[in-house]
Parts: sequence; C-alpha cells; structure tokens
Amino acid sequence: MGFRTEKDTLGEIQVPEEKWWGAQTQRSLQNFEIGTEKMPQEIVEAFAILKEAAAAANVRLNNLDEVKGAMIQRVCQEIREGDTYEHFPLVVWQTGSGTQSNMNMNEVVAHRANQHFEVEGMDTRIHPNDDVNRSQSSNDTYPTAMHIASFKEVQNLLLPALKRLKDVIGAKSEAFEDVIKIGRTHLQDATPITLGQEISGWEHMLKKSEQMIEQSSEQLRQLAIGGTAVGTGINAHPSFGQICCEEISRITGIEFYSSENKYHALTSHDDTVYVHGAMKALAADLMKIANDVRWLASGPRSGIGEITIPANEPGSSIMPGKVNPTQSEALTMVAAQVMGNDAAVGFAASQGNFELNVFKPVIAYNFLQSTRLLGDAINSFNDNCAVGIEVNEEIIAKHVKNSLMLVTALNPYIGYEKAADIAKTAFQNNSTLKETAVELGYLTEEQFDEYVDLEKMVRPTE
Repeated sequence: MGFRTEKDTLGEIQVPEEKWWGAQTQRSLQNFEIGTEKMPQEIVEAFAILKEAAAAANVRLNNLDEVKGAMIQRVCQEIREGDTYEHFPLVVWQTGSGTQSNMNMNEVVAHRANQHFEVEGMDTRIHPNDDVNRSQSSNDTYPTAMHIASFKEVQNLLLPALKRLKDVIGAKSEAFEDVIKIGRTHLQDATPITLGQEISGWEHMLKKSEQMIEQSSEQLRQLAIGGTAVGTGINAHPSFGQICCEEISRITGIEFYSSENKYHALTSHDDTVYVHGAMKALAADLMKIANDVRWLASGPRSGIGEITIPANEPGSSIMPGKVNPTQSEALTMVAAQVMGNDAAVGFAASQGNFELNVFKPVIAYNFLQSTRLLGDAINSFNDNCAVGIEVNEEIIAKHVKNSLMLVTALNPYIGYEKAADIAKTAFQNNSTLKETAVELGYLTEEQFDEYVDLEKMVRPTE
C-alpha cells in the first residue's frame, strides 16, 4: 500500500494513497484508537447532504465560485449514491463537537473534487476549509447532521415498522374479540376478559407511542446551521442558515427550518432527548407486549399456553423438540439497550458548557442505534412472531372454567364476604364455584348460572 503526503496547520503526515481523506482525518485515526464504534453511516450521509446544500447556498449568495460550488455538489451526490463509506473511518470517541468528522467530510469532498478537476484538465482546486466548509463550523454542522440523520431514520425506518406492527396487532385484536379468557393481575387470576380486549391494549400502546414519536420528532426539523462557532453566525452571510435549510429541504424532500435561536441549537440537545424519551416509552411498551406474548405462549404443557407462536428454530442444543419465544427475547433485549441508551443520551445532553455541548457524537451514536434497533426488532418481531399468533381455545376454556375469580360476579347479589367464602372453600375442597355456592346454601344452581354470565362479565355495560 502506497502513501501520499498531506499537510495541515500542524505539518505533514502520510495518508494511504487510495483513501480520499486528508491530514486531519489521519491524525484523528492515530490519536483516537478507542473502541470499534465508527461514526454512523447515517451521519456521513447527512453530512454529504449538508455540504451539498451549503455549496448551493453559498453560490446563491455569491459567496462561492459557481464552478467550485457545482463540483462540491457533484461529489456530495457521488458520496451519497456510491459505496464510499470506506473513506469515513473515524470512531465515535473523538472530539466532542465532531470536528474531525466534519473535517473528514471536508477533506474527502475536496480530494475527490480535485481528482475530477485533474481528470478534466482544469486548474481549479477545492480547499477543505475555505471552500467545502465555507460559512460553517463543526459546531453548527455536526448538530445539523445529527438532526437530518435522526429525523430521516425515525421517518423512514422506525415509524413504518411501528405502523406495520400496530396494524397486525389490531387485526389480531379484531380476530380474537369474542374469545373469552381469564384476566390476570399481579400474575394471579382475575376477572374474565376477551383475548381481543387484551390485545387491544397492546394496539393502543403502539398507537400512543407512534403519536408521541411523531409529535416529538417535529423538533428535529430545526437546524443549527448558520450559527457557526458560537451561535453568532460569524463568517457566514446572515441569510446563509435559512438558504442552506431551503437547499437541504430540496435535496431530502423533507421540510427543515433554521433554528430560531442558534445559541440554543449549539449548546442544547433537549430536542434529541425529547424524541429519544418517546422511543424509550415505546421500548417500555414493547417490553410489556413481548413479555405478555411469551407468558401467554409458555408451555407447551406446563405453562399458560393460551396462545401459540411460530416455531422458527430449534430452541435447545440439548433438549430435542424444544421451541423458545426467541423473537420476544430479541425484542426485550433491544428494549433494554434502548433504555440504557436513553440514560447516555440524557446525561450527555446535560453537559453543555457555555456556548457548546461537546458530547455530540455519543448522543448521535446512541440515538441512531436506538432508532435502528427498534425499527429492525419491530420488523423481526412482526414478521416472525406477531403475524403467526394463534389462539388455543381448549386451554383458554379450561382456564376460564377453573378460575375462582368468576366469583366476583356474585358480589352485587350475595356480598363480598359470602363470595370470598365460596372462593376459599372451593379452592380448599378442589370443587367448582357452582358446587360450593349451592352446598353453602348461598345460591341455587339457576341463580348461579344467571349471575355468572361470562358475556356480561367481559362487557358489563352492554
């Protein structure tokens, strides 16, 4: 592998010949050999969108030569459309403003642009700072890229996955609306409910989470670009931020806006915390749904066993024929990770000092990981588990028949204490509620059948 010499304000450094980056990227590679977590590709793509938009804005403001501006835009499109991720090698654990990743993009765009100019026999040259980074600072470009990447992932991955699962769960609720089963509270028998009613609770959780994520993510449309170093907009045209947002909107097809207060946009990430909080709420609901599914499907002979789920793979390396609720397990592990990420995002966002928060890369990494994991896990759970949920009516009927909590229906007729006496006596004697109620002289068989009406118990207001 050959090398070429690149230089920056600190001097010369050797860079692999085939790579498009420059001196500052190389120094970051050498200075931050920390972990294996690379800057997310979504951030790289967002930076390419931003640099393309910035070049277009600068040309519109007569602040950049049209030939240079056109070439920068051409290269940014090439980066977004091609397999170029190898040229963006930096780790998350770098400077907290994301300066090296901003310069990585600036250097790659400049190097690739100059390659094109050379091939085309032109003397024009692009400088990473003076041209690609014109009117910008790492302090406003990185949070801008964060918002672009985060909003796109929420809209393009998470919300579509969530809607698909919500629709499937809703269909299951309708299909099982008349299947009466025993309810459970505190992991103990409770009064009856239909399986459809139970699952409707899951559907509404997903609906509420969808609404909260949609509403909160609107905050991500506000972009920091135009604030430059400390929010004042030094070295940028006063209209640059607004025009750049117009160009970003044109490129992405998504409406983005210039933040009304750039001082806030550089030092606070409360908007990202807000959205991630909604994703944590979704993770909490997914944990509950996945746990319900594996509890209800437990068995097949020694568990609850009221529903069945698809058998996707052998469940044990030692126990033949065992099948496990693996999709529930994967989904609950993702939920745990998202909850951990939320702690990291919240703490990192609290660390703004004066005009800048310098925990931006870890916020972006954890936010995007949560979005990606949730979207993928929801799709996996939906396709490999939820769509295949079926009811075991024999087990459900058995559990309802044997439940002592049907005695609750007798409260209005014989009072709480007599009803409790029936339940306790039936449990002690291993007898039915009806048999016990008659033996104790509290009710006749006809009265018991009239009062303990399962349909009225699951729909008492009808």
